[in-house]
Amino acid sequence: MFSEQTYADRRHKLRQQINSGILLFLGNDESPMNYEDNPFHYRQDSTFLYYFGLSHAGLNAVIDVDEDQDIIFGDDLTVEDIVWMGTQPSLKKRGAKAGVKNIQASQNLPKYLKKAQEKGRTIHFLPPYRAEHRLKLYDWLNIPPMEADRHTSEDFIKAVVDQRNYKSEEEIQEIEKAVNTSVEMHAEAMKMVRPGMNEAVVAGRVQQIAIAAGGDLSFPTIATIHGETLHNHYHGNRMESGDMFLLDAGAETAMGYAGDLSSTFPVAPTFTKRQREIFAVAFSAHEKAISALKPGTRFKDIHLLACKTIASGLKDLGFMRGDVEEAVAQGAHALFFPCGLGHMMGLDVHDMENLGEEYVGYAGEKKSTQFGLKSLRLGRELEPGFVLTIEPGIYFIPELIDMWKADHKFIDFINYHKVEEYKDFGGLRNEENFLITEDGYRLLGKPKPKSIEDVEATRK
Repeated sequence: MFSEQTYADRRHKLRQQINSGILLFLGNDESPMNYEDNPFHYRQDSTFLYYFGLSHAGLNAVIDVDEDQDIIFGDDLTVEDIVWMGTQPSLKKRGAKAGVKNIQASQNLPKYLKKAQEKGRTIHFLPPYRAEHRLKLYDWLNIPPMEADRHTSEDFIKAVVDQRNYKSEEEIQEIEKAVNTSVEMHAEAMKMVRPGMNEAVVAGRVQQIAIAAGGDLSFPTIATIHGETLHNHYHGNRMESGDMFLLDAGAETAMGYAGDLSSTFPVAPTFTKRQREIFAVAFSAHEKAISALKPGTRFKDIHLLACKTIASGLKDLGFMRGDVEEAVAQGAHALFFPCGLGHMMGLDVHDMENLGEEYVGYAGEKKSTQFGLKSLRLGRELEPGFVLTIEPGIYFIPELIDMWKADHKFIDFINYHKVEEYKDFGGLRNEENFLITEDGYRLLGKPKPKSIEDVEATRK
């Protein structure tokens, strides 16, 4: 945890942004895999962590704006619990570390909220993303589970986003711990991959590194020779010479802060000619996007710069044709780059995605509905304190190619004859994490091998 004062200051600032009412923080409970006593790895709600710092199941909290008080609701362990879990600090001692003195039993929270409702007071809550949250809201506030989203507080969402988007120095240090561990995960994968190896061996090794660092994975690992599937969590393929291996993996620190890196490298010691050519185009887009990072620049414009760089490079290789500017404006490049350039990162690997991308990544601006561009999670003007990823890629997705070709889509911009020759290519991307500074940007963590020369040197 950070200092007691850090959490107290965060809650004080939040109270100043909300005029009145009660701010309800729904903590996460354990999530059973196949029976109650066999749960998944526990992860506390990130906004609860940000304001209260306690990573323990069974907790909920309120900030009562009108009465200027913070309350944590939960229960201490019984003797039977201690038999199985060992001695644990009391909830009062845990709360003190977050600067909260008012600790009450869980059974008091429904009564507290009901009393507030009877007085006509506003109870603010954030968008629920777990079934248990919806059931609690139904039990405590009589809001039907399927209607909970309509009752979330926009004022609460905006206030949280306005705080969490700007990372403090102590947060940046914690994120860099996660990124440094993530770099170690990727460097180890590059060194160990060999023809005949199973993908699961690599996935297991990178998870081992994350856990050994004192935390865990920040998201399920993507470790695959089928990089054309953007979020491929299958690890059952045998790697062969001629394949490329895409690793998208990150570590999370014990405090919940994330790293998020991607690497693509040959299973053989060196890239083939066609792998090298496509990699070079994506790498050029990566470097141009990084050089454009600075306060006051819209990230959407940096995304479009990367798109134009990819389209121009693919045109030089014969995959695209015509006017590059117009091709990108119409979305023809999305056949090869159907996703976004990057996203915010912090306590969530896609920071605050549960609160809504239009608030977090677009400052309230509506997102595009165009294929490819609609998947861009960050489009707003950059500001000092933002932490984000840069991850352009090039993907040859057979089903998408077949569909667009059958529909004669963008035939003025796409050379389908050439594309057909690469339907078995797969996909690739590089990804790094950056802090926006007062006058530009800073790479977070130690650098990972990313250029063709660095990757091949690491592979040998």
